[in-house]
Amino acid sequence: MGDTDSRQTVKYGGLVGRERELERIRSFVARAAADGDALLLSGEPGVGKTVLLDAAAEEASAAGARLLRAAGAEFGADVTFAGLNQLLLPLGEDVGQLGAAHRRALSAVLGIGDEAGGVRLTVFTAVLALLYRAAVDRPLLVVVDDLHWLDRSSAAVLGFVARRLTGSRIGLIAASRTAGESFLDHGGLPENEVLPLDEAEAAGLLGAYFPMLAPQVRRRVLAEAQGNPLALLELPAVISTSQRTARVALPSVLPLNRRLLALFASRVADLPAATRRVLLLAALDGTGDLGVLQAAARGGSGLPDLQPAERTRLVNVDQGTRRLRFRHPLVRSTVVEFSSEVERQWAHRALAEALTNQPERRAWHLADATPSPEEPVASQLERAAQRMLARGDAVGATGALLRAAELSPRGADRSRRLAEAAYVGVDVTGQLHTVPQLLMDARRADPDHGGSLGAAVATAYLLLNEEGDVDTARRLLIGAIEAKDGEYRADDRALIEALYTLFLVCFVGANRQELWEPFDAAVARLTPRPPAILSLCVVTLGDPARATAEQMSELGTIISRLPDVNDPALIVWIGRAAFFVDRMTACREAHWRVIHDGRRGGAVASAIGALINLCIDDVFTGRWDEAQQLVDEGRVLCALHGYRLLEWPFWYGEAVVAAWRGHVDRALELTDRMMHWATPRGVELVRSYAQYVRATAALGQGDAEEAYQQAAAISPPGVLAPRQPMALRAAMDLVDAALRTGRRSDAVAHAAAMAEAGIAALSPRLALVALGSAAMVAPDDATVGLFERALAVPGVERWPFDLARVRLAYGERLRQHRANSSARVQLTAALDAFERLDARPWKKRAGLELRALGAGVAAAEDCGADSLTPQERVIAMLAATGLTNKQIGRQLYLSHRTVGAHLYRVFPKLGISSRAALRDALRPQY
Repeated sequence: MGDTDSRQTVKYGGLVGRERELERIRSFVARAAADGDALLLSGEPGVGKTVLLDAAAEEASAAGARLLRAAGAEFGADVTFAGLNQLLLPLGEDVGQLGAAHRRALSAVLGIGDEAGGVRLTVFTAVLALLYRAAVDRPLLVVVDDLHWLDRSSAAVLGFVARRLTGSRIGLIAASRTAGESFLDHGGLPENEVLPLDEAEAAGLLGAYFPMLAPQVRRRVLAEAQGNPLALLELPAVISTSQRTARVALPSVLPLNRRLLALFASRVADLPAATRRVLLLAALDGTGDLGVLQAAARGGSGLPDLQPAERTRLVNVDQGTRRLRFRHPLVRSTVVEFSSEVERQWAHRALAEALTNQPERRAWHLADATPSPEEPVASQLERAAQRMLARGDAVGATGALLRAAELSPRGADRSRRLAEAAYVGVDVTGQLHTVPQLLMDARRADPDHGGSLGAAVATAYLLLNEEGDVDTARRLLIGAIEAKDGEYRADDRALIEALYTLFLVCFVGANRQELWEPFDAAVARLTPRPPAILSLCVVTLGDPARATAEQMSELGTIISRLPDVNDPALIVWIGRAAFFVDRMTACREAHWRVIHDGRRGGAVASAIGALINLCIDDVFTGRWDEAQQLVDEGRVLCALHGYRLLEWPFWYGEAVVAAWRGHVDRALELTDRMMHWATPRGVELVRSYAQYVRATAALGQGDAEEAYQQAAAISPPGVLAPRQPMALRAAMDLVDAALRTGRRSDAVAHAAAMAEAGIAALSPRLALVALGSAAMVAPDDATVGLFERALAVPGVERWPFDLARVRLAYGERLRQHRANSSARVQLTAALDAFERLDARPWKKRAGLELRALGAGVAAAEDCGADSLTPQERVIAMLAATGLTNKQIGRQLYLSHRTVGAHLYRVFPKLGISSRAALRDALRPQY
């Protein structure tokens, strides 16, 4: 036992969350081997005491110790010395070597002789002497489990022995329940309470053994188990495969298998029948509200019947809060397991009658009390599902819809409710894997009318997600919408969900007008008016350049109410409406609520949407490191739940930051992936996202021609293309690239288009972009005023990259007109911002401008080129990167002939005769 290195061979080191307990056991085993020791473990049933005893035994055995083991038994507690007999039987041969008195005493105890038993103290000392003799050649560890069931005589002997081990090489370790009454006197003995696993440890254990549990099922098991390892491992084994994947809703009380039932079975079975009835009401009610229990008990005496359960510590009744609390959720489950189906139906009916003022809980109890389909009950449960969705409980709503479908007598109603559950699963909860089967069940339930709006919506989303099939999804949705009978009412939930999904189809199709026409026609038919968020998304998300002041005011009002919004899908749609018009800052707190809910197993699909909105907001507001963290989390969720359609916004977010930071290879790799996916599917929005990344990457690298081509492909010069939201993102890039490629008329036309559209009124960032672009193309006498107006826009500091770009353009223009002092101010501010962002290509561009001013940005790097003027040095460095004279001229606003003249003077100063030698001659600068 003393060899601590031997633990390397012990296999229990992988116990989850038990590092401290294992370390204490190792320390105990080592102390016991050297000088004797005792340790008592206590804890609730199933918490892992037996496994820790096994760990102690393995540790001691690996160190060469001898083991003696025994365990108390519930039905052996009245048999005198039953435990001691079990423990000492392996030492029968050693008994003969004891003194006569000790031998006679133990022979009677062990049943190995005919001698009469000795007095009590003689038995005690005889056991101690026997253990001492057994530990002569090597250390000895005595392991006793279920001490609470050990007989009185054996417990007394072990208590005597445990206090007299000092100086021996004997260890005694025993385990008992926290609440179990043991005959062993614990006073003065070292004890260690084995606590349940904490939340993270419990989740780790559950995930290791049951990785495929649906998030809401995992969350339910964790709540029921409360860190109890046995419950964590056994509860998932009891529920069906359909329940594990959330295909079928879990019951209100999880069933128990034989191992779990045994934990509290004896104490529940011994209770009076009246007590068990009240406990059954409490177990099925789930709130512990004594008022509800009193009302539901009716014919019984009610609360006084709880006293036997309180005495056995199965429940605790707090008269102050008027609440009953089960000592452990497994007690609740045991109570339910001990009841019959008839008793459970009685209890659910009684609770439903007591809950007339709580329609959701009443609906569930009625459903559980109803063994066969009944439309009134199904209708109540469907209405409860709608209320759950409104307050953000999408997982609960899905379960309610599935149960309502089971209780639906008519096939059409069952089909509609299954389709609605499928839509919630695909759009909110992240249960994509269950949707195809639900849709198949919906069609089977109503083969003649299986094309409901709910089914069309869920199927369309699957088509978009799995195949990116914009056209088929559009046809399916339009067909289902146009087949709808009667008025297009704005309070028709199924119709509005179909229109939101059709809008998503149109949005990803971007400026494909044939996609938008049927959508616009359907929205126009809504009475009395379309939902506000849908109407706003059509403009601020689908065509933001044409948003009006009235619409922006309405959006501001809706955003201001976000603290009171609980529906995760609605929060994400509000964020989308705010996205291109730069209103996400006020939406961030609500989005984090959705993400935290998704992390806890709630609305996963909505959480992915919230991650996208926050990630892109982080990109454009300069939180680039956080953006990457959200990208990583979002990709994991998309992969885990199969959301292929939602992956590409994360590619886009990462690609933009990569382009701005100069990781061009990574940016182009991601845009290639986006183009490869989007082009054959006609997903124009993804193409425009990729084109934007390529444009801004090319600008950073000094390739203005490539930047112009990519930006112009999004929206042509002089036009902010309709139904193309990326036209706003790429507007200043197009102006910048047009100027640098000699297309001044294009740049002027595009700046004019921004002014005419009035985008400066939409947000401070867009005002900065519009005024900055106008300043770039303005006549010399107007440029300073426009740049100053742009920089004076309140709040532009929230967008540090765009602000630094405008400062850079301002500094370049000032330098060209020899306003060197003012230019230095703007260029230095731009350089500092690019440095903070680690935007290396743009930092280099600002640095080159400062060097052209002779600002000494890199004076320490000028070794070997001191004879060059600032202008010559900048031109030489650009030429060393491989740029042509024309490309250099576009960057520095010089003619290619002037660039050539400068290089003609540079070559002899550096002692070279060709451009190929420039890099080596200027190597200290690199």
